[in-house]
Amino acid sequence: MGRVNPLRLLLGLVLCLQLAVAWGEDLPSAELSAAEEAEVDAMVLPVPDAWTGDFEGMRERRLVRLLVPYSKTFFAVDRGRQLGITYEIGKAFEDWLNRSYPHPSKSLRWRVMFIPVARDELIPKLVAGVGDISAGGLAITHRREAQVDFSEPFASGIHEVLVTGPRSVPITRLEDLSGVEVMVRASSSYYEHLIQLNERFREQGLAPITLKPADENLESEDLLEMVNAGLVNATVVDRYLAQAWQPMLEDLVIHEDYPVRDDTSIAWAIRKDSPQFKAVLARFAKAHKLGTAFGNTLRNKYVKNSKALYNATDEEELKRFAQLVALFEKHAGTYDFDYLMLMAQGYQESQLDQSARSHRGAVGVMQLLPSTAADPAVGIEGIDKSADRNVEAGSKYMRLLADKYLADPALTPLNRTLMTFAAYNAGPGNLRKFRRLAEKSGLDKNVWFGNVEHAAARIVGRETVDYVGNIYKYYVAYKLARDKQMAKDRKS
Repeated sequence: MGRVNPLRLLLGLVLCLQLAVAWGEDLPSAELSAAEEAEVDAMVLPVPDAWTGDFEGMRERRLVRLLVPYSKTFFAVDRGRQLGITYEIGKAFEDWLNRSYPHPSKSLRWRVMFIPVARDELIPKLVAGVGDISAGGLAITHRREAQVDFSEPFASGIHEVLVTGPRSVPITRLEDLSGVEVMVRASSSYYEHLIQLNERFREQGLAPITLKPADENLESEDLLEMVNAGLVNATVVDRYLAQAWQPMLEDLVIHEDYPVRDDTSIAWAIRKDSPQFKAVLARFAKAHKLGTAFGNTLRNKYVKNSKALYNATDEEELKRFAQLVALFEKHAGTYDFDYLMLMAQGYQESQLDQSARSHRGAVGVMQLLPSTAADPAVGIEGIDKSADRNVEAGSKYMRLLADKYLADPALTPLNRTLMTFAAYNAGPGNLRKFRRLAEKSGLDKNVWFGNVEHAAARIVGRETVDYVGNIYKYYVAYKLARDKQMAKDRKS
């Protein structure tokens, strides 16, 4: 991200004054109206204070808090509707608790509350008492068992498999992974098990696997999409997850014959020293694990379509990238953005295609309406004919949105840009509601992933969440491609 300087501050002041004069009432105020505040208040789901204790304490509260990562497979929210494998199991647990441990007064019932958190926060926040269970396809590992206990497994004998894509190097045995780049989250069981495999490779005199830690904001489904599109060489996931997504991601190659691990167990994590709760969960898991009618019904139910992820680092696409990179560097520098971020947005909008036209009249690389670009607040004509003018108009409009609606100094440059993307897609009025709902729901209004995106999904549905998520994936892919090229140039 660019560095703030006096010229940058002056530019921001001028743009904000232009915005106020030119747009008048067309763009909403930076503050919510009383009616909008009331609309947000009606959607707030308050999160209880941190608490640690065993089952008897939960029974007194009639509440179990379930921490879950936001995931297309395990837990998602679409316009207020919760869905996903973990959501289904959690609701079944709520029903089971009300049958198995009913309150003398039937009007008082158990409630399971779902609290979305980042995947790398599942264990720390469980230990801190933010939740009572951490779920979402968690594998039992030695590293995790040092911190928490686990329920009886909901599934055992799970295979962790290598998954490659259409441009990956051929793999016919595990040893072929020697020297090959594989991307997984450092917080995952896959990372832990690949480190163990590398130890075996060293004993055999083989070069280790090149482990590329994935951004912790990326779920396994995101990495599968990136592998399928050729953005990432290879990843490792649970076999059932790869199989569930393969009908939609048709270019995935699942290497089932030589798993990285074939004895993984998946369970719910709970705090240590909770013997009562562990005994209760053992009874529940026995009736709801894989192999029961309930478990088998859920296994492949929750695979949701998301907007197609194109291959942003394909050879032809990189040629288009090379043709436009100077324009993005110029205008990103003027308006204080990371040029790779803006290029990723341009790719999401049009695949960097200046000839692109939408049914709503948006044109060019940044898919702006000519009327928006021609408004005095932007003041750029000819965006339908010139990629230079189109990228300039998109960059300037992004800066207008960021300066008017995201001037909060607590925002990091990354989160300010991600939320500006959300405003670009859903409108700045909705962005104000996203942040306010996140704040009132106990989430961080200054962090997009794992926080404001949850509010966005509740208010407008999946489109904006997928829009920002896809841009971030392209950004990661562009950074990888750039870093590889720079390393290649240094060697030559």
